[in-house]
Amino acid sequence: MSRPRIVIVGAGFAGYRAARTLSRLTRNKADITLLNPTDYFLYLPLLPQVAAGILEPRRVTVSLSGTLPHVRLVLGEADSIDLDGHTVHFTGPEGDGGTLPFDRIILAAGSVNKLLPIPGVAEHAHGFRGLPEALYLRDHVTRQVELAAAADDPESCAARCTFVVVGAGYTGTEVAAQGQLVTDAQVRKHPLRAGMRPRWLLLDIADRVLPELDERLSRTADRVLRQRGVDVRMGTSVKEATHGGVLLTDGEFVDTRTLVWCVGVRPDPLAESLGLPLERGRLLVDPHLQVPGRPELFAAGDGAAVPDLEKPGEYTPMTAQHAWRQGRTVAHNVAASLGLGERRAYRHRDMGFVVDLGGVKAAANPLGVHLSGVAAGAVTRGYHLAAMPGNRVRVAADWLLDAVLPRQAVQLGLVRSWSVPLDTASPELARTPGRPEKTPAPSEGPSPGASGSAGREPEHAQARQPSSEAAQTRSGGEPAKNLPAGEPAKNLPAGEPAKNQPAGEPAKNQPGGEPAKNQPGSEPAKNQPGSEPAKGPGPGPAVGSEPPDPVQDPDAGKHHEPPGPVTRPDLRAGREPEPGSPAGGEAPPGSPAVHKPHPDAPIAPEPRSPQPSEGDQDTHEHR
Repeated sequence: MSRPRIVIVGAGFAGYRAARTLSRLTRNKADITLLNPTDYFLYLPLLPQVAAGILEPRRVTVSLSGTLPHVRLVLGEADSIDLDGHTVHFTGPEGDGGTLPFDRIILAAGSVNKLLPIPGVAEHAHGFRGLPEALYLRDHVTRQVELAAAADDPESCAARCTFVVVGAGYTGTEVAAQGQLVTDAQVRKHPLRAGMRPRWLLLDIADRVLPELDERLSRTADRVLRQRGVDVRMGTSVKEATHGGVLLTDGEFVDTRTLVWCVGVRPDPLAESLGLPLERGRLLVDPHLQVPGRPELFAAGDGAAVPDLEKPGEYTPMTAQHAWRQGRTVAHNVAASLGLGERRAYRHRDMGFVVDLGGVKAAANPLGVHLSGVAAGAVTRGYHLAAMPGNRVRVAADWLLDAVLPRQAVQLGLVRSWSVPLDTASPELARTPGRPEKTPAPSEGPSPGASGSAGREPEHAQARQPSSEAAQTRSGGEPAKNLPAGEPAKNLPAGEPAKNQPAGEPAKNQPGGEPAKNQPGSEPAKNQPGSEPAKGPGPGPAVGSEPPDPVQDPDAGKHHEPPGPVTRPDLRAGREPEPGSPAGGEAPPGSPAVHKPHPDAPIAPEPRSPQPSEGDQDTHEHR
């Protein structure tokens, strides 16, 4: 008789804990497969310290294969689940598909960024949900400070050293707190113009910082932020984002090149595809984390609406604290369904919360005891060391080195702006050329700018729509026109304009000295770097780049689009493609792409009808 097959979708807090617990409970009596886009578990609460340069990126990642020796790891993203056929269909990291059979399945896909219907946010803002976004923000902030220090124009200097963070939940508060310390340290080495210093704005429509926590913790965090110089504005959010700044709901226009979107998360859209009862996008389960009527299907974490037995009639919030505990409970219940042990209902008791405010400052209330200052900082770091499933010594060593040595403020250039779009269903993966992008399903929100009200961060909908007009650059610089709708994309990083990419006209003056012609059209690309001509279409042109200053600034303030294709759910479902999509064919060489872009060009998502989603939830919660 074959062993039962268990598939776990997602290796976040719930999925990782479920895999580790099941491996111990089954003792090789079941085949456990973990399907995840990356080969690591990401400890999200320490992500702001990666962006601040305190921790190296690998410190907050835990190897799945190294810590789950009896679990089979399959790299890929789940596309659909056939409950009747007991199979999971997925797409691998190189675009190849696959199928996994199962007898029991745990859906722990987690959550993705949420968008509000605010003009310009999808084009000009960046989220903070994955490691690539943290690395990009680290480089971007460093670059803006260096360019501001070298700028002759005081207005440009002020705009570059102004940073706007939307959402005063856990993530936004910690990003603003760490960011102010980082930029202040940088300007001591690269002084700005007389009388100028970096300026961080923290916006939220809620009436206080950290609205989901105890008021004493909120007051502590607010006091530390204001003493540090952060401009905290409650009851205010973004009304419109442009390439040169943001328009606030109070009517003020803030010149900035940086907009960080931390207004919360919504469940992964995979749950909606099952056609089962949902609660604001979350799969309804019983107290045993099992879907009623589906004995083979379990769910935990942000994608599961778990009844809160401590508060009848409510569901547990979408937090890392609950996901971690639910992972253990769902593992016991899956094992019990196979005859190993007994079922247990999910119950929890809050042990308190911690919020890292950078340096030695923090706010915490372990076991209900309110702490602030150095004592809270020690408790916060002690909690993180205890909660991390690995890398404890390395994390402690980085903290020690950061305390005695200055931080290295350098740009690594590993993550580009176009590779970490806000509008993505895979924030844990940087977009790469040629890799299909899993586009998120829409979500609905209340008024624009809603953030941090009842529950957590606001509900919102996608605002990105296809357009034949010029696509503005991402906060900063001059507009890059018609990407990828048809007009030439001008001012690529080489000084001279590169015209009509990707549509057949010659792209002139690429980096390399001589003009590269007709990429990716019918003519060979000549004089590539390396002196020999490269024939045939290349890897794809860079789109929408433009240096706003004589100093190189490859990513700041631009609306980058990825060179690879984007997979759209409407195409995958067999619906007719929109006019101008790659499915419509290729424009003839020598003509501008007015109606149909090149097949390698990205597709702008079509407008979608809003769908309900979980309100103002932030998985970045600590005890």
